[in-house]
Amino acid sequence: MSLDLATQKATEKATNAAPIDATVKFAFHEGGVIHVDGFNGNAVSNEDKEAECTVKLALEDLLSMLHGELNPMSAFMEGKMQIEGNMGTAMKLQALFS
Repeated sequence: MSLDLATQKATEKATNAAPIDATVKFAFHEGGVIHVDGFNGNAVSNEDKEAECTVKLALEDLLSMLHGELNPMSAFMEGKMQIEGNMGTAMKLQALFS
């Protein structure tokens, strides 16, 4: 599993979703980040910038969510991802996975 693949898939999903009007950072256990700027058309980058909400998880789990194989709420409930910061912002992430 590669960060490049996850970034590409996240960009595809974010481009097709309504703006989330928030900033979110996915921080991977393996290292690396994906930052989504929902104030700028859901712009996706690998820059390690501040965000209203940080989601910590395995890269493989994010890819499973982006492919529709893992439900984000189930991943949260099972402890596969931890959320730091604004929980309301985290709830907006569902739009990126649909």
